[in-house]
Order: sequence, then C-alpha cells, then structure tokens
Amino acid sequence: METNEAAILHDKGFIQINGDEAKDFLQNIVTNDIEKVTDNFTLFSSILTPQGKYLYEFFILKLRDGYLLECEKEVAPEIIKNFNFYKLRSKVNFTDVTQKYASIIVSLEKFKEIIKAKSLKGFTATYNKDPIYIDPRNENLGAKIVSKVQNVENVIKNLNLKKVDINKYYNKSFDLGIPQINLNKLKDKIFGIENNLDELGGIDFKKGCYIGQENTSRIKLRNKLRRRILPIIKISGEISENDVIKYKDIEVGKIMIEKPYVFGLIKVVDPDLNEFTGIELVCGKSKVKILKPEWI
Repeated sequence: METNEAAILHDKGFIQINGDEAKDFLQNIVTNDIEKVTDNFTLFSSILTPQGKYLYEFFILKLRDGYLLECEKEVAPEIIKNFNFYKLRSKVNFTDVTQKYASIIVSLEKFKEIIKAKSLKGFTATYNKDPIYIDPRNENLGAKIVSKVQNVENVIKNLNLKKVDINKYYNKSFDLGIPQINLNKLKDKIFGIENNLDELGGIDFKKGCYIGQENTSRIKLRNKLRRRILPIIKISGEISENDVIKYKDIEVGKIMIEKPYVFGLIKVVDPDLNEFTGIELVCGKSKVKILKPEWI
C-alpha cells in the first residue's frame, strides 16, 4: 500500500465479547495471552482443537468493557458456536456485529503520519474515536482502522486517502507468506503451529492452559515441527488442492489452498527446506516454486 492509499476489507467479520468473565473465558480458550490486550495493544490469536489442530484465527481489540474480535466474515458464526460450546455457565456474551464495523487498510507510513508515536507490531491508538492498529503479525502489512460502517467514507475522505482494490493488500500478504483467504481449507487438517502461528506472534508459550496447548507446546519445546504452510508460485500447468509437490522424486509437500493465492504444507526438514526453495519443482501435472518468507 502506498502512503495515501486505502483498501476496505469487506470480507471481515466482527464479534463483540463482554461480560464479567469475558477475560477469563478467552484466556482459557485462545492461544495468546489476553492480558496483553489494552487500549494500546491489539492481539493476534487463534482457536485450536483439543489436539492442537488449527480452527480459526483473529485479532482481539479492547472495546470499552469487553473485546472486539475481528475475523474472516464467513467464520464469525462458527466462532460464536465454538465459544458457546465452551461457555457452560461463564458470564460472557457473544454478539455478531459484522454489519456494524468495517476494516480499512492503510500503510504503515500513513499510520505514522496519523499517530506520531512508536510504531511497533500490535500498537494501537485512536483516530476520531476509531481504533487504529499496526498488524501484530508483520508491520509490512500496514495498519487497520476499525470504523463504524457509516463512517468509512468520511474516514477515507478526511485522511485524503484513495481507495484501491483489496487485491493489492492481499498480494502483499502473499509476498510476505501470510495466507488470509480460504483459511477454511486448513481447518482441522494441520496443527496450529504448522500455520506459523508461532512466528506470527499468535501463540504465547508462557501463558497458562488453553485448548490444544499440550500438543502445541510439545511440538515447539521438543523441536518436532516438521512442516509449515508456505506460499507457492505456479510456473506452468494447473494446480489443484492436495496435489503432491516433489523434489528429486521425494515428496516434500502438498497444496492446501489452491486459489486465489496458492499455499502448501511443506517439509522444513528431511530434506532441509533450504535445499528446494526457489527452484522448479513438480506438482501433480504442473511446475511450481516454493517461497521461503524472510521471517522464517
């Protein structure tokens, strides 16, 4: 994103979470430390299965006496259903407020222009009462303004921003190796840590128990991580979900998300990832290249 550009993410959903036990409830469920969430810090986190498999990911913002969870729009009802499964008698409420809020992507440079303060991942401030935060996964993804739907056009106008296609933002995300579309393709198929939640700041290994913690911690602490989700570039042919990727006749991965941005579950050891990244590989009836993000 250029300094004076903005993209409205119409594919984002929002869940309002409040109640006397909202903080304790989230702390026992999500992978990151809810204690970190303040008016000045937004958290990236996820929900796993009891076995540590990936389910959903989201951002958690402080919202008055509770929290605002930002996720993929299509999974907001599923996340609420998941929360209600664990709610039991907890004093916590979940409300789908997707129709109330919108996410506006702006550049990191624009954030620094608006908020003349430190610019660390997750840092959160306000612009005309709207929260604006730097992406806690990677600052190169820029910042988000979470505004009421009816105020979006005024925000863009007042900041002298030019609206651009959201694909410009998602292209950047792909270049950085961070999948954000069709994440349902990963649901319950890979471990959360295989989706790079550890590298993207989505897991706190020092906090107390959460759903799926046992296997997640075991993989991390015993250095058992063998595969990661990585971006794939198509060189020729057509790519389909579950296509096997081979290097010297050795299976090194398979396609998990085939469109619009291709991501695969790729071995990082046996053989070592550095042996086959950036070179032409066979993938089903096509040729591909695996990219290794700088942050891995």
